[in-house]
Amino acid sequence: MIIPAKSAIIVTDKAIAIKHAALEKLYQPFVRTGKPIMFTDIKSAEIIKYASNSFLGMKISFINQVANFCELAGGNIRHVAKGIGLDSRIGPRFLQAGIGYGGSCFRKDINALIQKGKDYNFDFSILNEVEAVNERQKERLFHKLKDSIPNLKGKKVAVWGLTFKPRTDDLRDAPSIPVVSKLLESGAHVQAFDPIATHTFIDSHFRKHRKITPSKTSYDALKDADALLLLTEWDEFRTVDLKKIKKLMKGNLVLDGRNIYDPNVIRQAGFEYIGIGI
Repeated sequence: MIIPAKSAIIVTDKAIAIKHAALEKLYQPFVRTGKPIMFTDIKSAEIIKYASNSFLGMKISFINQVANFCELAGGNIRHVAKGIGLDSRIGPRFLQAGIGYGGSCFRKDINALIQKGKDYNFDFSILNEVEAVNERQKERLFHKLKDSIPNLKGKKVAVWGLTFKPRTDDLRDAPSIPVVSKLLESGAHVQAFDPIATHTFIDSHFRKHRKITPSKTSYDALKDADALLLLTEWDEFRTVDLKKIKKLMKGNLVLDGRNIYDPNVIRQAGFEYIGIGI
């Protein structure tokens, strides 16, 4: 028997108590570092896992929609995100506007929870919209490029960052895939670079396309480029030689899909800067 109390769960079943004691001992190294341990039933544990990633995905889609609204209303998403993140009920994490989330965890768990809902005739309408917003957001930078350069046929576009996030070689559901697809469909020549996944990206998704070129370095990708699209916020992209970039590029258009640059600094260096919500 388990008796709920105000500040604890009191376990009176001896067998359950023995199992809990064994698990507490096993996970003690993690508990000592401040990570709490919680005992619950299997169904609740499954829902906790799916709901946690779904909630984080919802935060990302929410802040991306606010960023898109900022562009219309004249707000600055960096200021807005910082302001709402100061509220302890919300917090600052996962409020970085950009071109959407990728990887396996968020989408898999969101869709799993949506499907679980269907199994019980429950409509997770909010999660359906989270996914829809994220898929549209992945292509937002491409549409911004088209606004600046309506005819991309024959244009050279440098793409920095191909993995769904930095410090991984994971390309699953990466925003780079639909962006590069759109670029190639529009007749652009893509000069792609990622610190660790350039060739894997091309071999996995664009092996048959002749208008995509792997670049050995980030600067190689810029040669005669009409525009630069930053899709993944790798550390090496944060500190760059703007004068060198200026000399290498044919055009001056920088589209920052992760808002890692200071727009004023980029513009003062002679570039046209386009971010998300700023």
